[in-house]
Amino acid sequence: DFLCISLANGFTQLRYNLGDKTIILQALQKVRANGNTWHLLKAGRAGNEGYLDLDGITVTQKASPGMNMLDTHTDFFVGGVSSLNLVNSMATENEPIGFTGCIRELVINNRELKLTATDPKGGANVGDCDGTVCGYSVCKNSGTCQVENSGFSCSCPQEWTGTTCEQSVHCSQNMCGSQALCIPQPSSFSYTCVCALGWSGKYCDSKITFYIAKFVGNSYIKYTDSYYGKRDLQYSRISLNFTTNQTEGLIAWMGKSEDEDNDFLAIGISNGTLKVVVNLGERISVPLMQGKYLTCCDQRWHFVTVVQNQTCIKVYLDEELILFEDIDPQRKYTALNYGGICYFGGFEIGRKVNVVTTGLFQKEFTGKIKDVVLFQDSKKIQLMNAEGYNVYDGNSGN
Repeated sequence: DFLCISLANGFTQLRYNLGDKTIILQALQKVRANGNTWHLLKAGRAGNEGYLDLDGITVTQKASPGMNMLDTHTDFFVGGVSSLNLVNSMATENEPIGFTGCIRELVINNRELKLTATDPKGGANVGDCDGTVCGYSVCKNSGTCQVENSGFSCSCPQEWTGTTCEQSVHCSQNMCGSQALCIPQPSSFSYTCVCALGWSGKYCDSKITFYIAKFVGNSYIKYTDSYYGKRDLQYSRISLNFTTNQTEGLIAWMGKSEDEDNDFLAIGISNGTLKVVVNLGERISVPLMQGKYLTCCDQRWHFVTVVQNQTCIKVYLDEELILFEDIDPQRKYTALNYGGICYFGGFEIGRKVNVVTTGLFQKEFTGKIKDVVLFQDSKKIQLMNAEGYNVYDGNSGN
């Protein structure tokens, strides 16, 4: 399998093979090879249907029945390869040669890859394209970079300040306390403080402890399982109590959630119903729903347990077995490689639930969670000892 973007006779091409046939897409217009014109290229595939967009003009390849997974196990190369024999003979029209030119703003699956001297795994014969200390995107938030004798300076829009325009003017004199995040509110010429786990108050200056975690919608807890290396990942289990008055929300996500290849087990509310989704490999997400139980958003406490026994999934709600399904009788993947990471209520600030879960869940959780137990552990996990923001003491009130 391969996916390759290349220049051929002055045209950009996307070529990919998912295991059965090579698909070739070529842009309609030639690239301006004058050395000072930037082009915006977007290319990719959904299943076996491909698209190639150069400067806003798109060509697509309609899908026909066939393979729909890209199964590659090599490094990801930009601008060339470490050895030409890595390149499939069908991946380029002519003999493969390295790219000469400039590349910037490289985004793969919604994540920008940093094209710096230190971030990539390796490389050779690559230099700074801009040739000045300004480089690419030194000044943030639409700031303008000027080269100075001593380096550079940024001219910032009126809403931003700092040496690289990285700080909102509304947050420049903020009073947010320990580890809190300052979120600018330009419409009111003010800011709000988002409190780290264990803090509350307008300025996050009040220390709190809790055993019941209260999520307010822009909240998350990221828990690292210290026993991950000793777990038998073919037999996973998670149980917890939750209460909510919302009909949508992500309650728990066992998995790294860094990219679409990561395994996961997720619990949430969708359309007022408990929804469990399991992915043990090859990006095949299996949603399990039980439409009969529409009691999840009644503000009562509910006890949910999900048990994974290889490919067999059992879901208990209030100690009643509501789902029992074998998601892959062929037993191709049987382990939940969740990386020792569990999210509760949502993901890091700025990461939208519907984007990270590719629409499996629509929004962050609003409600309370307590008594979380992983596998057959004798103790509940200490949510207070994790990373998180905007989570409060659920003991106060009901």
